[in-house]
Amino acid sequence: MYTNLSEFCAPGCQFNKQLISVSRRVSLNLVTFYPSKPSDLPPILFVPGWISLIVGWQSVLKTMTRDFVVYYLETREKISSVTRDKVNYAVPDFGQDIAKAIEILNLKPREYLIFASSLGATSVVDGYAKIKNPPLGVILIGPNAVFHIPPFWLNIVRHFRPRLYLAIKPVVKWYLRNFRLDPVKDQAQYAKYCHNLDHADPWKLKQAALAFAKYSIWDKLPLLTCPTLIVGASHDALHDNLNLQRMAQSMPQAHYVDLGTNSRSHSPVIVDYIFEFLAEIKATSPK
Repeated sequence: MYTNLSEFCAPGCQFNKQLISVSRRVSLNLVTFYPSKPSDLPPILFVPGWISLIVGWQSVLKTMTRDFVVYYLETREKISSVTRDKVNYAVPDFGQDIAKAIEILNLKPREYLIFASSLGATSVVDGYAKIKNPPLGVILIGPNAVFHIPPFWLNIVRHFRPRLYLAIKPVVKWYLRNFRLDPVKDQAQYAKYCHNLDHADPWKLKQAALAFAKYSIWDKLPLLTCPTLIVGASHDALHDNLNLQRMAQSMPQAHYVDLGTNSRSHSPVIVDYIFEFLAEIKATSPK
């Protein structure tokens, strides 16, 4: 959708866009950003959330790409993915895709970071045990421990036909505005989700929603053994703050920070936390 990727670059940053085949049936969109000056900072594999659009991360990417090589990987439910034949959309499939992408990119063990949000963050946790070359550290923005889909909505999703998406989309937005989000405290989050829904692939959206309905992450948490920063937002009802704290307590090397709103956790301030996180890893690493 967004062809002018220079709008997401720091001054002097170069970029490259390509499709990578993570399986025989699935190819994912990958944008690689190269800062204007090489640095010794680790590259970042960036995995956005469910149906998230790159425009929602514009300010973060413009800040991040000043110093870091960034591999922006869009997951299989995105409209940008190319799928063939029957494809599954369960969280373990997303996790396997990420592990395969790391292999394709030839990222070296303990020499890169993973930065992931929402479903992308959940998928990183789920697929971590499959990663052959583990990262130096992981930053997770609002990972979902479970996906709360009320039975009423699940029944609608199960029976609705994708060609009727335009008719049901306003109802979904109304539900988000009145029952799941707080547009008074964070209007930007609501606007972003509406924009994402406007540009989602309805067939992929349906299949993913059905696959997520019974998912739980709790048994995967102890397997994520590298240093981990979990970033939450206490005013973000879609990403349960208590669950995020419980997740951090269940991981061997994790700690939690609350940035208040979804908008702030998706703002350039998060790059400052990445630098702090790297400093903490360096300070605690064996000499």
